[in-house]
Amino acid sequence: MSNYVIGVDYGTDSVRSIIVEASNGNEICSAVFYYPRWKQQQFCNAGINQFRQHPLDYIEGLTHTIKACVQKAGNDIAANIKGISIDTTGSTPIAVNEQGTPLALLPDFENNPNAMFVLWKDHTAIQEAAAINAHAKNFETNYLKYVGGIYSSEWFWAKILHITKNDAQIKQHAFTWIEHCDWIPFLLTGGNDVKQIKRSVCAAGHKGLWAAAFGGFPPNEFFASLHPVLDGVVNAMQGATYAANEAAGIISMEWATQLGLPNNVVIGVGAFDAHMGAVGGQIAPYYLSKVMGTSTCDMLVAPIDDVKENCIKGICGQVNGSILPNMIGLEAGQSAFGDVYAWFKKILVTEISELISSSKLIDTHIANQLIDEVNENLITQLSAKAALLPNDVHTPIATDWLNGRRTPDANQALKAAIHGLSIGTEAVHIFKALVEATCFGAKAIVERFENEGINIKGIIGLGGVAKKSPYILQTMANVLNMPIKIHNSDQTCALGAAMFAATVAGIYANVNDAMQAMGSGFDVTYNPDVAQQNYYILRYKQYQQLGAFTEQ
Repeated sequence: MSNYVIGVDYGTDSVRSIIVEASNGNEICSAVFYYPRWKQQQFCNAGINQFRQHPLDYIEGLTHTIKACVQKAGNDIAANIKGISIDTTGSTPIAVNEQGTPLALLPDFENNPNAMFVLWKDHTAIQEAAAINAHAKNFETNYLKYVGGIYSSEWFWAKILHITKNDAQIKQHAFTWIEHCDWIPFLLTGGNDVKQIKRSVCAAGHKGLWAAAFGGFPPNEFFASLHPVLDGVVNAMQGATYAANEAAGIISMEWATQLGLPNNVVIGVGAFDAHMGAVGGQIAPYYLSKVMGTSTCDMLVAPIDDVKENCIKGICGQVNGSILPNMIGLEAGQSAFGDVYAWFKKILVTEISELISSSKLIDTHIANQLIDEVNENLITQLSAKAALLPNDVHTPIATDWLNGRRTPDANQALKAAIHGLSIGTEAVHIFKALVEATCFGAKAIVERFENEGINIKGIIGLGGVAKKSPYILQTMANVLNMPIKIHNSDQTCALGAAMFAATVAGIYANVNDAMQAMGSGFDVTYNPDVAQQNYYILRYKQYQQLGAFTEQ
């Protein structure tokens, strides 16, 4: 009988599970679940960049998607599922009690936003991140050296400090804090002692200041002297970390029964979505894998002997084994990418949709269909029109910092700008400027790597934007002046998780073998248009000038 594995991919808006045939990577079936509480923006306040998610959204999504996949696949396949691995967004931490139960699942905290998972895009901890950056300068050991030298408000300790400073009840009842990608495997294995949790090196290294060179996390002295509320917090976290090619344990009998799975399914250690997505997209040394969704996560692997003790400034960390075992995983990214286009679409559509909904000229059913059609086709139409515009350095120019800047040099307090508007500016001109801005943001990341001695051989495009937006990808190829090859899979993050599941289940000796056997190859390649290089060189200089002006 064939062996099968499950990859679970927790995204910003939904969770997707896929059942994959381990011998060849063929997707047998998939299921998706949109988080109902998140969809209603419960526990969120966009005005202050507060974005929280309830653990029940994650539990219900896990249950729904795996059960739906098992039902679609049938009993014969379900009986031969050998492993499950999970990826999630991050840094997305939560406070838990000594049993590892999120405080949000306890009656006293079920409606407290501070008891929820703090989503990666939550920027309420900007001041705390600044405090960490200033505080780190007081120590002989540079605890920020492996995270690019700048700590971000999107990351683990800034979020913990913000919440524990402002919520005494959370501080009192939190035994420790754990990442989303570490909690789901703990949950599936029936964990009830959080001291036994297997923390991922991916999350701890890239977002939590864990480093083998430090012997783990920074010492308690670092955190206690940062703020008294952190005194002792790190003591419950010290210990080993684990790569995603290692097992977190065996599925609990309760979860096996609930999901309709064998009771010997191996559960892998979790990791962040982009890191597993890079594996699903068949990453190779010195190829920058860009997972393009609401934001981008740019992943690169390099041999340990090449990187040695060199630390890349202004990126989101470099961690041995965070992507592939025995390789240094380097992470960068943009805090807004697809979100830039979603924001512009919302600006154009929201008021019109309300007018259509209240119109007395058409019935409600037709009105709703019309609104859906506009939402579905607007970006496609703008892309087609933008592709026909002549290149003109006197048209509007924009920056891509609608959600702050992730890299190079994290600064979540930055705001985006559009410059050069006139009475003749149309929506398509602004759209083109926004597309160019996101591509210039990508170029700034490539430049930083190369300036720090990491020579990039090529670009691998992954994720929804890469698969659905030819105009954006062609613009990016032109801006970067290098080819971009698009991976065949629509679900590279879930597929990467499935590759790790096949490894921890013992079907493959290592994840490189799993990646080779289960990878689906590449689809289209976008080659740069040499004739447009002079234009984009000038436009990139304008982007840099606008960025410098607004940053000052």
